[in-house]
Amino acid sequence: MEFTPKEIEDYCKQFSTEESKILLDLSKKTWESEESPQMISGSLIGGLLQMLIKISGSKNILEIGMFTGYSALKMAEVLPEDGRIHTCELNPEYIKTAKKWFEKSSAKNKIFIHEGKALESLKKFNPGSYDFFFIDADKGNYPRYLEQSLNLLKVGGIGVLDNMLWSGKVLTPNDPDSIAIRETAKIIKNNPNLEPLLLPVRDGVMIFRKIK
Repeated sequence: MEFTPKEIEDYCKQFSTEESKILLDLSKKTWESEESPQMISGSLIGGLLQMLIKISGSKNILEIGMFTGYSALKMAEVLPEDGRIHTCELNPEYIKTAKKWFEKSSAKNKIFIHEGKALESLKKFNPGSYDFFFIDADKGNYPRYLEQSLNLLKVGGIGVLDNMLWSGKVLTPNDPDSIAIRETAKIIKNNPNLEPLLLPVRDGVMIFRKIK
């Protein structure tokens, strides 16, 4: 299911802040060389992440699911010098690719990669230590990623989850991924400590603020 026609998406990109050259190159290379290039978050989701970070003044970012490094680098570009992104990635090939791109960027010292299963990596972090998190990894684990990330998020912090419409499959979920995604949306909606907003941008993006 295509929620936004390509012509409309291209129009939105035309009137949004331009990408840095390194991000344009990273995106182009990803689409040319990766088996599943659609996993890249893209400029509109990336731009939304940047805007939320700027508005909230976030400095400490947690990312679950790095892929080729686009979203981590996109967020790192707008962080202050003392800002940090801790990104979790399981696939060693993606890590290898991302590191090559990070090395080309002046923001490389703001990015810290944690290789391995994210559910294990998350145990290393301190509760309430993050201002912002972005989840874009294997969908079946979304409920568990959310549970652990909420504990790591400060009060007043922002959470963002990508692919929350899953090509519309969440409307009548009958596979493990769409069931997990819909369950994640229910958990967020039913949590009185969260203020959620689900938007039909690309494949759906859930944003919420932790109010207590």
